[in-house]
Amino acid sequence: MESLTKNQTVLVTGGTGFVGIYCILQLLQQGYTVKTTVRSLNRKQEVISLLQSAGMTSLEQLSFVEADLGADDHWNDAVEGCMYVLHVASPFPAGEPEDADELIIPARDGALRVLKAARNAGVKRVVLTSSFAAIGYSKDTKDHVFTELDWTDPEIASGAYIKSKTIAEMAAWDYMKNEGGDMELTVINPVAIFGPVMGQDHSTSVGFIKSLLEGHIKQTPGFTFGVVDVRDVAAIHLLAMTHPEAAGERFLATASDVVSIYDIAQFIKKERPAAALNIAELEPLDPSAYTAMSNEKAKRILGWKPRSKEAAILASVDSLVI
Repeated sequence: MESLTKNQTVLVTGGTGFVGIYCILQLLQQGYTVKTTVRSLNRKQEVISLLQSAGMTSLEQLSFVEADLGADDHWNDAVEGCMYVLHVASPFPAGEPEDADELIIPARDGALRVLKAARNAGVKRVVLTSSFAAIGYSKDTKDHVFTELDWTDPEIASGAYIKSKTIAEMAAWDYMKNEGGDMELTVINPVAIFGPVMGQDHSTSVGFIKSLLEGHIKQTPGFTFGVVDVRDVAAIHLLAMTHPEAAGERFLATASDVVSIYDIAQFIKKERPAAALNIAELEPLDPSAYTAMSNEKAKRILGWKPRSKEAAILASVDSLVI
């Protein structure tokens, strides 16, 4: 396997991010040569240390390029010689910005910047990390099972992040249709990403777990969400990168079933009582608020086998309380 992959170079954008670092790790484990972008080379050692802590002893096949999604500089260098690009980097704020364009413009223009550079460099396929945000926020959820056929309408969706992910993904598909040439695009739409935390940069979803454990969440938010383990998100990116049938497709990345914050709180109390001492007493969510979504396409086409939502949640808890 490694002899086949060693001569194939993959660019991972956003190497310090929660998903990005796991993509790099799995690519190196499979023998690929990897380039990654960081906004500042000052963070290069941080990435190296995280990979070493995860068991990577040889990092000869990893190199770094300083590039920012908000500027054209160095993107041509980043994609040069790459067969594949995993465009994982995207802004995800802890809070809502005053102006939605603060998120929308960098997400959209960053994706187009990467696609254009990749096309010009002769990249075979780009795998773009989108979000369930681009799927599930415009339709009446009652009795509906969300799949890759669903799209959020950015005109009626609320929230800058939801709009930014939807507009960025739509812009990417439009670019491919009009200017993509022979290059292929596959899109991954993950739900809330949990799993073991490696460094300072973890997902906003893991931040929910942290807030829950610290007792900061006092009420059950009025929504449910899908859960997926970060290791499975990286794995589906790698499967989508090379699978012949993945070109031109989007894949909803979720474990089975959805949860509420109340469900997670009760589960942690049961499975990790020592970690749950500060969790506030929460009210259960009305059953009518529960949504439904399907991961059937990713399992059928890619052979993807995600961990359970319970395993992903516990992995987050265990890595936060160590």
